[in-house]
Amino acid sequence: MKVVWENKGGLGDDKEVPHLVYISREKRPKYLHHYKTGAMNFLLRVSGLMTNAPYMLNVDCDMYVNEPDVVRQAMCVFLQNSKNSNHCAFVQFPQNFYDSCTNELAVLQSYLGRGVAGIQGPFYIGSGCFHTRRVMYGLSSDDIEDNGNLSSVATREFLAEDSLVKRYGSSKELVQSVVDALQRKSNPQKSLENLIEEAQQVGHCHYEYQTSWGNFGWLYDSVAEDINTSIGIHLRGWTSSFISPDPPAFVGSTPSLGLEAIVQQRRWSTGAIEVLFNQQSPLSGMFRRKIKFRQRLAYFWALMCIRSIPELVYCLLPAYCLLHNSALFPKGPCLGIIVTLLGMHCLYSLWQFMRLGFSVKSWYVAQSIWRIIATGSWLFSIQDIILKLLGISKIGFIVAKKTMPDKPTQGEDDGPKSDLRKFEFDSSHHFIPGTFILFVNLAALAIFFVGQQRSSCSHGGGGSGLAEACGCILVIMLFLPFLKGLFEHGKYGIPFSTLSKAVFLTVLFVVVSLGI
Repeated sequence: MKVVWENKGGLGDDKEVPHLVYISREKRPKYLHHYKTGAMNFLLRVSGLMTNAPYMLNVDCDMYVNEPDVVRQAMCVFLQNSKNSNHCAFVQFPQNFYDSCTNELAVLQSYLGRGVAGIQGPFYIGSGCFHTRRVMYGLSSDDIEDNGNLSSVATREFLAEDSLVKRYGSSKELVQSVVDALQRKSNPQKSLENLIEEAQQVGHCHYEYQTSWGNFGWLYDSVAEDINTSIGIHLRGWTSSFISPDPPAFVGSTPSLGLEAIVQQRRWSTGAIEVLFNQQSPLSGMFRRKIKFRQRLAYFWALMCIRSIPELVYCLLPAYCLLHNSALFPKGPCLGIIVTLLGMHCLYSLWQFMRLGFSVKSWYVAQSIWRIIATGSWLFSIQDIILKLLGISKIGFIVAKKTMPDKPTQGEDDGPKSDLRKFEFDSSHHFIPGTFILFVNLAALAIFFVGQQRSSCSHGGGGSGLAEACGCILVIMLFLPFLKGLFEHGKYGIPFSTLSKAVFLTVLFVVVSLGI
């Protein structure tokens, strides 16, 4: 821990530089670190000793502040003169990326973020978020009076000496800072150098044992600490606010389009499914009154990464029907209804993209990438959860590596991005499902068009036809990066080991479908 710069001049001088403290968290093999969540709780304790500021900004290391007025914008929400001003727990800004190859996240934040903001507030998404310290110390909305002070019940529950030590640990300085924060008392100016020893004490990896850390602050029991903590805050009755300024408040970098993006999505989806089985689950929240019903539905939608199994089935169904000579779609007017509904859905999602200024190509890339993610990283996250529930293995925090492309020049990051990067491959097993899906649909089309399937089918008009063939073509179009990977070399080509495994699975699928 090192005090790089200490602001001894106090507030009021626009030219005065704030405190700047470098902190490195202690880690030991025999102690749980709780990954990013443990680091955030460590920062929460140390900042409580150093400044005890009532508001905190969380920004990931791969993002930067793009709007200098962002703090004022958040404070306008926290400090507004309204009856419910004390009920806002955090202010979330959307995540924007200067090197994004797909704009699906921007569209989701624009529509879903604003929609959920009208219920009980947006989700905490891990970065670009202002938090209130009192809420992170475990207060519920019922613990606050209309004037912002602690209620009598909360005073007895939180400020009792035994309760403070049990909740927050044995550090007297930290306990005193918690009491001051809960009571909204200003923190007297102290020399930061004098607090380093105490800050190192609360930073020891064994400090949290026999305390309640992890049940408040940033919550444990999931590698998706953001969604887990967000549900915990809303379950306690708090609201949140969504601000989407122009230009964007925070801009960052994304992983390369390939393994790193898939690994990141696997961690997110695994953590989301973990939430379904812990204390913050929307399922158990159905019996709590402090979170609104529609807010529970919104969280349940965000956690439904298990839809990877239906997506995988949908990608294989047209090929299976062609090979088995069975009808997937109804004939006659019913087929027209299905095509109409599918067309309306595609046009609506395309309208969402174009309304935000994105191109048709960007929409197509987004549909392709998210089908690849759903049948790849999300599928393996279900495997991770099953192994965890069976006690076979634990879930680890896999860090996604990110490249550092040239940052855009002034004005380039003001609009939609046109740089759609190429998909990268390696020998990872994450690419086997996508390659397998591509081969199965190509094989089904080949067998269908050369007439091998028709020659072995029984007489009758109930078999597969052009509709199922169009379904296979649609799947191939969605997995176009894998088709291109068959003809590329180096990191843009699919390795032989992945191809061989996918071919084996394809032959097995074709044999089973044909009934040979």
